[in-house]
Amino acid sequence: MSTATGAGSGAPDVRALSGLLFRDGQGAAHEHWRKVIRHELFRHRPHASDEERRHLAYQRLRAVHEEAGCPVQLARDPQALAALHEWTALVDGATATVAGIHYNLFLGSLLDDDTGRDLEEFTTLDRVGTFLCTERAHGNDVSALETTARYDRQRAEFVLHTPHERAQKYMPNTSAAGGPKSGVVAARLVVDGEDHGVFLFLCPLSDHEGPLPGITVEPLPPRVGSPVDHCATSFDQVRLPRGALLEGPHGRLDEEGHFVSSVGNVRKRALHAIGRVAVGKLCMSASTLGGCRTALAIAVRYARYRTVSGPAAGTRIPLAAHRSHRAPLLRHTATAYAMTFLHRATARHWVTHSADQRAASERRVAVTKGWITWQGRNIVTAARERCGAAGLFPVNGLAEFQANVDGAITAEGDNLAIWCKAASEMLFGADLAPEAPPATGGEPLTEPEFLRRLVAASERHSHATARGQLRSGGRGDTLGRWNNASTAALDMVESHAVGLASDAFTAAREALDRTRTRAVLDDLHALFLLDRVAPHSGQLLADGALTREQVERLPSAQQTLVERLLPQLDALTEAFGVPEEHFAALPMLSGTAEQEG
Repeated sequence: MSTATGAGSGAPDVRALSGLLFRDGQGAAHEHWRKVIRHELFRHRPHASDEERRHLAYQRLRAVHEEAGCPVQLARDPQALAALHEWTALVDGATATVAGIHYNLFLGSLLDDDTGRDLEEFTTLDRVGTFLCTERAHGNDVSALETTARYDRQRAEFVLHTPHERAQKYMPNTSAAGGPKSGVVAARLVVDGEDHGVFLFLCPLSDHEGPLPGITVEPLPPRVGSPVDHCATSFDQVRLPRGALLEGPHGRLDEEGHFVSSVGNVRKRALHAIGRVAVGKLCMSASTLGGCRTALAIAVRYARYRTVSGPAAGTRIPLAAHRSHRAPLLRHTATAYAMTFLHRATARHWVTHSADQRAASERRVAVTKGWITWQGRNIVTAARERCGAAGLFPVNGLAEFQANVDGAITAEGDNLAIWCKAASEMLFGADLAPEAPPATGGEPLTEPEFLRRLVAASERHSHATARGQLRSGGRGDTLGRWNNASTAALDMVESHAVGLASDAFTAAREALDRTRTRAVLDDLHALFLLDRVAPHSGQLLADGALTREQVERLPSAQQTLVERLLPQLDALTEAFGVPEEHFAALPMLSGTAEQEG
């Protein structure tokens, strides 16, 4: 534990920092799940085989279920679901995955259905729920899925069918691990020969003996990261009752079995059907937060324990004595704080948005997910590197984080695809960011408010550039025009995300009443922004938002902040709240031989 934890010692107040990170309306949930993962069942078990760990994930799911209180209430609360993901992912990405699928994608989709079906076997975990959407040939293009559900009017049943191998459901957790399972299956609703687009259907998949008749489940090869029982799943003329269709305003069958819908666009129907994916993006972001904060906490602690040769012959000093070692961890810690504050603000926006804000809120969730998971990958990679060879061994609790983040980058909408969609919507659907006033040279480079204006100036430049490039393309060549503008458009989304994170940072800081802790947070905020502004300094200079002298002083401003903040790094990462039980299970932090790699 850090010894400098109180404001009176000149360090920030760790409790106050933890309060900012974890008590934003969900403090009880965060503390609850933090206590849950301290139980012995959740201890790090790297020596278990992949098969044992796949089953262990479901044992932990049942433990989570015992501690979840009302499962329906959990499934309906996006912030509580995100808190669950943050803490379970700290220990085991597989547990976070199967829990998110059961509570959010499966149970949440059933709760969004308006037919009032009986959910008891799922709320008691007599059957584990899974979600079958992605196909071998279709990922982000959900409206093009090829699995069919043909309505048999004579028998008032649906016939679920996989027409060819490309339409196999790809990577759902449909194996025998965890016990009997049911799935929510995305398929094309066909009534009287007419295709009405993609809808969801409730389908029992297996019992204690294995897959049910007509259902084929093929385990996929092991993937890197925490092991989940991913499979390829197909259906051969599987009959489902009429009540299997998850209905809503996007579509239903009337009493005569005719299709009715208030949504005329087939693509919009599909997006409505899989609406829980938006909450899934919040959960993927939360899993990444839990993993990258833990990776940083491990690396910072390891740097205090691991010694290397000192400057004088025969001496040993801790890795932490080298600024070149600690400074990158500090900069990533600043980013981790910004990521956490952004996630809190975006989750709050999601649960409070009005009906007319739905599209904008979905876009914000997508932008947040892309930025957090991409930043998270940078963080866990750097943390692993700072632990040298020891970090490569799964026994030491770091090696799987990168693969888990890679999974989050791909899941619930591939980052690049959802950012391209966000960029296209923002190009002409959003106003340009405010124009920065001409720089005088007197603006302090360590002032977050000034740096935030520079981020807005970068966003404005990219936005205006992308608009111009889009208009300059040839008529009738929609793809060519987009390709022409896409680089600047994605830069715009990146700057927009940084701006949202900065705004969330400012709002969090305002909740503090301790002068010393506020000062440290201001420096941390400024360091985060300076590291984003510096790569754009040439363009900002050309636009007059920075002076030449300010550009020249950027490196020294960054250095000043690093020098001021490095003594606080232990306290800043201690505030992440990683349980001591987790640290104690990692050999490289307990002095055993594995730490030497």
